Amino acid sequence: MTDDSRAHPFRHSHQDRDTIRHIPDTPQTRSPSYRLAYDDEEFLCRDELRPVRLQLELLKPEMLMTEYGVESTIVLFGGARIPEPAKKDTARTETLAELSRYYDEAREFSRLMTLRSKKNSHREGVIVTGGGPGVMEAGNRGAADAGGVSIGLNIVLPHEQAPNAYVTPELCFNFHYFAIRKMHFLMRAKAIAIFPGGFGTMDEMFETLTLIQTGRMERIPFLLFGAEFWNKIINWEALADAGTIAHEDLDLFCIVETAQEAVACIDNWPAWGERREDLPGR
Repeated sequence: MTDDSRAHPFRHSHQDRDTIRHIPDTPQTRSPSYRLAYDDEEFLCRDELRPVRLQLELLKPEMLMTEYGVESTIVLFGGARIPEPAKKDTARTETLAELSRYYDEAREFSRLMTLRSKKNSHREGVIVTGGGPGVMEAGNRGAADAGGVSIGLNIVLPHEQAPNAYVTPELCFNFHYFAIRKMHFLMRAKAIAIFPGGFGTMDEMFETLTLIQTGRMERIPFLLFGAEFWNKIINWEALADAGTIAHEDLDLFCIVETAQEAVACIDNWPAWGERREDLPGR
């Protein structure tokens, strides 16, 4: 925000923050108690301020994406350890090397969806990933291949801390709280694509399916890339046969292998019916 955007005549907080850096140096002004509350990092990081930090992480990306004009997104979840095919020889396991083909599928899927997004000036159907390596990198890279923009929702971890080079800088965000990060993934989602991955991908997939299953989130195109992977990891039919989920819950998602199949699934998603024209490029 700029000074011109203010709707009040009061002195701007930036002015006071700059002014206080030039006041006399005394025991009183050096005291932590004298710091402006909003300019006091130690104060903001206190346990009691957690509700404020949660609110800030919710507000900052929301405000900046709104200012950028992003109205809806296509979400990509997937493993950080899946290498691009050209680097599959460096994969830690043979299975990861085989899964490298999904790097290319994620990249192509993002490219195709971004070509649609460009038609509406990147308001609808903007690619969003976790901003890290692997499938996330492929998603942002595909958007860049199409000459478009993409979002990266990074999070501070002991590893993978730097965002990949393909995220649009103005749409690159960093989080402390996983819960708020996941909320931002879904707040604008018009379709969700899940690629092979580990604990993080499973967490994102099952939380989203639970929200849809329980009616806490509207039903949207939900794609699982890789039949062999997902059917080996999760026995979907066994869950339905056991009665822990309903057989109708198996219709909440479709399993695809290629980017082209994924786009076709989105375009023919049965739950959207007459609302299918809301999808980008339709």
